Amino acid sequence: MKLFCISHNYHYEIENVIRLFLPFQKILVLKEKEELSGDYLYTEKIEENGRITLVSEFSFGGKTQKSENQYLNITDNEAELYLAGMVLTQFVKEFDFKPNWGIVTGVRPSKLMASVIDEVGEENAKEYFIKKFLAEPNKAEMAFNVAKMEEKIIKSADGDSFSLYISIPYCPTRCSYCSFVSHSISNEKARDLIPQYVEKLCEELKVIAEISKNNGLYLKSVYWGGGTPTTLTHEQLDVILTEIENDFDLSRCIEYTVEAGRPDTITKEKLETLKKHNVNRISINPQTFNNSVLNEIGRRHSAEDTVTKYNLARETGFDAINMDLIAGLPTDTVESFKNSIEKAITLNPENITVHTLSLKRSSTIVTEDEKSSLDATVTGDMVEYANKRLSESGYKPYYMYRQSKSLGNLENVGWCKENKECYYNVYMMGECQTVLSAGAGSVTKLKEPCGRQIERIFNFKFPFEYIDRFNELIERKDRINTFYKEYPIK
Repeated sequence: MKLFCISHNYHYEIENVIRLFLPFQKILVLKEKEELSGDYLYTEKIEENGRITLVSEFSFGGKTQKSENQYLNITDNEAELYLAGMVLTQFVKEFDFKPNWGIVTGVRPSKLMASVIDEVGEENAKEYFIKKFLAEPNKAEMAFNVAKMEEKIIKSADGDSFSLYISIPYCPTRCSYCSFVSHSISNEKARDLIPQYVEKLCEELKVIAEISKNNGLYLKSVYWGGGTPTTLTHEQLDVILTEIENDFDLSRCIEYTVEAGRPDTITKEKLETLKKHNVNRISINPQTFNNSVLNEIGRRHSAEDTVTKYNLARETGFDAINMDLIAGLPTDTVESFKNSIEKAITLNPENITVHTLSLKRSSTIVTEDEKSSLDATVTGDMVEYANKRLSESGYKPYYMYRQSKSLGNLENVGWCKENKECYYNVYMMGECQTVLSAGAGSVTKLKEPCGRQIERIFNFKFPFEYIDRFNELIERKDRINTFYKEYPIK
């Protein structure tokens, strides 16, 4: 569809609103007027004698809506919000669906709430979210609560601290909803690269450790993600864990997390290896406790396997376990999802993270015509049930983020028992601390000490690239040194 943005630069915000309703629609942004035909959204800002007129004309499927509002003494930011709200109202009327977050389309709603709190104060922040961003009261409340939970963790991110992220981009099989760079070890070529991958990863860790020491940084948290790190053998895990212990000073490290994720990768030997190396947080992710849904999304384990491996982790001594569940999976129902939530609550893990399904082009769940049969309203009912029951069961929402093309523009929320927050999750989403990353597909994020400057260094995405172009990747890491010369620790 054509998006006309005449005499304003609000196209980014307006495109995001369009994608709430038409996630796969190709949008052509035009800055000049031309004949209006077909499906289009025409927006214009007219400034005259201190008065601003905002125009929005939306034509879709042969039906046209037009809105025009005038304002006095408004800022450019306010004009952008008002125009986005006008567009949202037209799309809601056309598609008979109102996103609960209104025009809040960014990845970090709680970070936006924190900035609103700074601007208008705690007593006015939720009302601001409702009136300015057209968010529903329950979402404003959620954003506020998460922002307050994140606040204390963000304050603990010292300018001379960093987190270490390790990427293991391998899984037993690829889930249909997955959009990450993750390789199934059922593929022989992918599997055969693992020994070389582990070797190069250990080399990269040595380099990162040396750079962090030279720049006066101390390690505050370690997080292994993927993929599924426990796809590796317990011997391979031991090699990497030992490398980290040898290279880094872990004396000030407050948490050490490994995503065990897939229950079909967990063994007693692997759990004992993690425990031996002082890993104190793991994830065991059912995604659903409905076996037919698990089969539909390509998970080669059962709900019963999840319970068995969870109990095994408890027996091994892990007292901080996260479980992921996903709302909106194919063939799942509200009743089935409720059962999954209740089962997770009964198991009583320290953390439960509720994700909303995101329809990414790189996942196999998106059909050829790029439409989903999944109902965003149904998914919203699932998410609200989870929020209600987890809150009633003693869990608190402590971090939040969103992915593009998530059903209904809904959120992913991490819930925790008292004092069981995962600090790394907040550091990473809050962009309040440097994260030095190792492995294919990982991204180093440099944060100016006591400042706002953010810079990223990207590793090569695929394991074969990571191995073949390793020297080039290491050269990129020198930017960490020059960054801290430009922005020294004070």
